[in-house]
Amino acid sequence: MKLVSAFMRLVRWPNLVFIALTQLLFVYCVIMPVYSNAGAIPVIYGWNFVLLCLSSVLIAAAGYIINDYFDLDIDRVNKPDKLVVDKIIHRRWTIIWHLILSIAGIAIGFYLDITTKIFLLGVCNFICVMLLFIYSISFKKKLLIGNIIISLLTAWVILVVAWCENNNLINGHNNLRVDKILRETFLYAGFAFIISLIREVVKDMEDIEGDRRYGCKTMPIVWGINATKVFVAVWLIVLIAVLIIVQLYAVSLKWWLSIIYCLILIIAPLLYIFQKLFTARTSKDFHSLSSLIKLVMFTGILSMFFFKYYAQYV
Repeated sequence: MKLVSAFMRLVRWPNLVFIALTQLLFVYCVIMPVYSNAGAIPVIYGWNFVLLCLSSVLIAAAGYIINDYFDLDIDRVNKPDKLVVDKIIHRRWTIIWHLILSIAGIAIGFYLDITTKIFLLGVCNFICVMLLFIYSISFKKKLLIGNIIISLLTAWVILVVAWCENNNLINGHNNLRVDKILRETFLYAGFAFIISLIREVVKDMEDIEGDRRYGCKTMPIVWGINATKVFVAVWLIVLIAVLIIVQLYAVSLKWWLSIIYCLILIIAPLLYIFQKLFTARTSKDFHSLSSLIKLVMFTGILSMFFFKYYAQYV
């Protein structure tokens, strides 16, 4: 039982649930209403959706495993009480599990390519696996590039769903409102990218001691904490500004519930994070900010429910 618990912590099971929930909400709250209005059925539906979601979860789990494998020395400094690799699960087994999960995720992608009209999903999954591997051994320790890669992969969790519908989107199948799907896809993918970038840089500030000891060149180490805070603040301003613009558009549609939700559970917490950013000093302070940012990611994704609720008005 201890081994199972350790494995679940190793693969960050709450994050895997979050990935699955994100894709589930996007398909059934954003994609499905548009297809239903056009009298069509998306490619990513039923069993195909289960397989796509499973492949995303498997690849993410493999990424967490390989990251912990190469981060063992750093984690002994930054979070010694949370160690799993070499403390509970042998390093050899972490590599084996990484390979098993990665191969399974890639194989599912190729299976969907063969059995559906999805294009190059297997190749995309292979690229994701390689990016996560290279990130763990190299990019994570470099200035900004590692943060950008993780942010792009976070956005890809949403983009991959639209990618799987590319045949219908390109051909405008059955009077499908392609503009609705693309607009909402890039809205949520953009949100995921920016807020993930913010969180990754905040986590770098949290882990600065261990990263510095082992020669990492993350932003807080190269630029300093104050300059890094300015970088995060700028992206927070950009994100808040975009969200306000979206709410102004929602006013014209009279989406009052959506507006109230966004103001209270997304924009207000982001303003609070902006305020607390400049008073944060310790690793504990930055950890609290990181946790709050993750909560805003969650409330942001839950806002997809409003596209289902207001589907007939979009």
